[in-house]
Amino acid sequence: MLDRLDHALRRHPHHPAVLTTTPTGAVRVRATRGELAELADACAAALRARGLAPGDTIGVAVRPGPRALAVLLAADRLGLRAAVLDPGAGPDVLRARLALARPALVLADATAQAAAGWARPLARRARLALPDLGALGPVATLGPRLPGCAAPLDLTAPRTALPARPDDDGDAAVVFTSGTTASPRAVVHTRSSLAAGMSAVTELVAPRAGRPVLGGTFFVLVPSLAQGAPVALPARRPRVLARQLARLSPHSTYLTPPQLRAALSAGARFTGGVWTGSAPASAELLTRVKHAGAAEAWGVYALTELFPAAAVEQAEKAAFTGDGDIVGAPLPGVGARRDTDGELLLTGAAARHRYLGEDPDPWVRTGDRARLDAGRIVLEGRCKDMVLRGAENIYPGLYEPALHVPGVELALLVGVPAPDGDERLAALVQPAPGTDPRALREALAAPLARMGTARPDAVLLTTVPLAGRSRKPDRAAAASKAAEILAGREAGRSPKGGAR
Repeated sequence: MLDRLDHALRRHPHHPAVLTTTPTGAVRVRATRGELAELADACAAALRARGLAPGDTIGVAVRPGPRALAVLLAADRLGLRAAVLDPGAGPDVLRARLALARPALVLADATAQAAAGWARPLARRARLALPDLGALGPVATLGPRLPGCAAPLDLTAPRTALPARPDDDGDAAVVFTSGTTASPRAVVHTRSSLAAGMSAVTELVAPRAGRPVLGGTFFVLVPSLAQGAPVALPARRPRVLARQLARLSPHSTYLTPPQLRAALSAGARFTGGVWTGSAPASAELLTRVKHAGAAEAWGVYALTELFPAAAVEQAEKAAFTGDGDIVGAPLPGVGARRDTDGELLLTGAAARHRYLGEDPDPWVRTGDRARLDAGRIVLEGRCKDMVLRGAENIYPGLYEPALHVPGVELALLVGVPAPDGDERLAALVQPAPGTDPRALREALAAPLARMGTARPDAVLLTTVPLAGRSRKPDRAAAASKAAEILAGREAGRSPKGGAR
């Protein structure tokens, strides 16, 4: 896939590759296809001139965009392994991850380095933090260099001696996932597993040459550009995102559920197909997207270890009346089974090869309880999210989808410790803007009645805490918030940020 992308970029060098949007909604070309190929060549020559050889690891702390993509293309060209570093993870976590990956060189843009040094107060306000990168090995700046940054990567190195792309199936990327500071965990993808994942995205989304795609992830950029489609990076501000969608009329759009909700609140209209993942996507959200103009609205079930694994379109998801969250049939080439405890295991060509420092394993443990319903995956909750109330095991994922009635943006079921040592079950329900609380409680009455013995002890209309880059619901924070609200009720007061 990356080889195909390299050829595609050079075939039409003057065509736009990466687009950006001004606050007024005007579309600009951030990089042409030729400029992206040129930058990838320059990065490859510079890395080779620094002595990096096939099998070496480079750390990449560069914001999504043309530079980050050029680095990954250069790493592929040289047979290097790219360890993706998240500047928002915090210095302790990043220090542990760097110690595990042991990169021969870290490429960081000025924003990432600002967090480590001269602009630390500004970085804290931007929720960025990095350790002292210089103390962990060589660092080079990619992009504009500001005071206090490391020396720039020399992009003037001669390119005549660039080697042919390796044809073996070596490690391509290291992506950090779950784990602790003391014991970080990293997913290792090979060139073949990345290629399989991107091929699956191509078949699912079917980008078309010349038709814009809106999305900012590597798995959106590469397949789209390889098919000749320009890619626009999503605007961060919802109103600008809404104007961006109006100006671009994209053939395909990939946004996370929080981005979709924010765009809808800003009055966004959609065109073509819309795909969402990285966090739960309810049938109600997908229905709102279609009502806002999308021809199709898909929820994508994907993991860092296997992207994508399954997908479901709004019509199928809305028609599902069983317990749990239907995420669709496994995509071609993906195998699925349950273990004896009900955990979903996946395998396929796009599955990660191993975790860094561990032996290979063809089966990916998802951490999700699930069942197969007529060949379709139905999630029943996270294995570790079980709530024990009395002598009954309650799996929130079985019941949360039913709470997403019209007017609900998010809904979680969490356990709250009770004074007698048991747990109470609380539902945190986040209303959509402008929703009448009384009407929403009436709409929730029927699904709550169908929950039987799993009916929550309290229904709290309040915002659901989010966490991480993908802004997934934070169950630990939600449980703490529910406990605070319930304690406030018992004390006869209404805590700040409480429920209605």
